[in-house]
Amino acid sequence: MTDPDSTFDSAAELLGRITEQLAAQLGQVHPDGRRHRKHDEEVRPPMNTPTLVAVGHGSRDPRARATLGRLLDRVRELRPGLDVRLAHIELNAPLLDEALADLAAEGRDAVLVPLLFAPGHHVTHDLPAALAAAPALRARVAEPLGAHPLLVEALAGRLAEAGWTPEDGSSRATGVVLASAGSRDPRSGAEIRRIAALLGERLGGVPVVPAYASAAAPTVPEAVRALAARGRHRVAVASCFTAPGLFATRAAAHAPWLAAAPLGAHPALARLVLHRYDQARTARTTTPVRELAAI
Repeated sequence: MTDPDSTFDSAAELLGRITEQLAAQLGQVHPDGRRHRKHDEEVRPPMNTPTLVAVGHGSRDPRARATLGRLLDRVRELRPGLDVRLAHIELNAPLLDEALADLAAEGRDAVLVPLLFAPGHHVTHDLPAALAAAPALRARVAEPLGAHPLLVEALAGRLAEAGWTPEDGSSRATGVVLASAGSRDPRSGAEIRRIAALLGERLGGVPVVPAYASAAAPTVPEAVRALAARGRHRVAVASCFTAPGLFATRAAAHAPWLAAAPLGAHPALARLVLHRYDQARTARTTTPVRELAAI
């Protein structure tokens, strides 16, 4: 025979549970009758959202891959639920062709975002060639990071971290060398010059001279000498590189005053990566998706 007290206790416990569940369900309902959605459900992209493939050059410097990994962690924080993957043109795994083959096997669409600053050979040839080698994949190539206020924000931020102050922007003794990799493509040089002009404006009108680690002139030492000839002896080197590597290290070694760190996981650079992704993903074009290339 059942103990009356135990029956009462069980019934009271059951009623309490029902009350708790009802309160929880009512708490998910707006006053107008709509149900609340969990935060991760609100921000999670749809399942058919293209994967963001950030494409770096690749480097023998072990810091490079880790730095790009931190950058992409910031991108994921800004866009929870977005599938974000890293690929490299050479030297580091995963290589781009392997990453694209994996995406094709998974039936995913993709947007390739070059972690490069201008439309040189890698952007205009290597990335489209990689897509051509993955005919089953629906993908498009975003523009390179390029001359954009977010890039300038990141460059100026790294200079400030190195010791640049607002007063330096108005000094007649200061100048900046914008160091980048370099390319034989004339469009690349034009884009870097636009970045330099925007950076000069951001810094208060100080002269910013583009310089290159390879394939183009002037070199960083030549640019430093050119500024010195104009009476600008306090020269800072801004690092237009996404991650540490041979070129970035050489450029910094030639700085007679300040040397900024590579852009790395700067928050503005993460926002720019997403901006280029969104531009490419939503672009209206009559060109077949997989044939859409950058500039």
